[in-house]
Amino acid sequence: MPAIRTRRDRCPGALRPWPADDGLLVRLRLIGGRISSESLLALAGVAEEYADGRVHLTGRANLQIRGLPGSEGRLAPEVLSAIEATGLLPTRGHELVRNIMVSPRSGLAEGRTDLRPVAAELDRLLCSDGQLAELPGRFLFVLDDGRGDLVGRSCDLGLVVLDAGTAQLKVGDAWGPVVALESAAFGIVRLAREFLDRRGSSASAPWHVVELLEPLVQPQEPDVRLPAPVGPLPYGAVAGGRHVAVPDEGLNRRSAEALAAGAPELVVTPWRGVLVPEESR
Repeated sequence: MPAIRTRRDRCPGALRPWPADDGLLVRLRLIGGRISSESLLALAGVAEEYADGRVHLTGRANLQIRGLPGSEGRLAPEVLSAIEATGLLPTRGHELVRNIMVSPRSGLAEGRTDLRPVAAELDRLLCSDGQLAELPGRFLFVLDDGRGDLVGRSCDLGLVVLDAGTAQLKVGDAWGPVVALESAAFGIVRLAREFLDRRGSSASAPWHVVELLEPLVQPQEPDVRLPAPVGPLPYGAVAGGRHVAVPDEGLNRRSAEALAAGAPELVVTPWRGVLVPEESR
């Protein structure tokens, strides 16, 4: 039975920080977990100067910093400016809805295709549509490149690659149609708009696709080419790079510098680790 919501979601961002006991908490979204080493070091500097000195990882492959100063539920202006200077807040209007998870090694090793361009296009379409800024902050897009590492991950909308040119959409906990990869981002955004149209705008409006009274699309049979689920990416040397475990207390400046020395771009994974690619591609 769909959940009955009694309030709007409160998922935190730079413009909507969470008031924790130790100060304000900010979450920064990464598309597919990708972050330049330069941006990670800049964020570690912000955490060191204004927060608890650490960059924390989330189970959605995003980053958080906590213990930030502010008042009336807003960051101090100099802190917001420092966060924007990291390059990790490319849009103010859509910061809460850029929740796009991607197979972390997509385009680096294995998998059926490189989903990084699809993820970038999905992000571009989301951020260019003012209506989509109204998506709940917990609304999640998940893209599996056919290796099966995210095929079992719950999501609102997403896809799983079947071969180099096609994928099957995921719509809540059901399977949707098989689509061409070149048009997949447009199809996902169309469904996101339809979700907004159906959910309404009251405080009790659903946060997730599965909470709608009627399905967004007619459920389809799972394609026979769908991969079997695989376990989390192990830590240590893996095809495509090195997966480094991050402790619960997060990254301090020294540990961020050690990671940044390994590659110009890093990938935060959904298993609270950082993938250091073998080479930049």
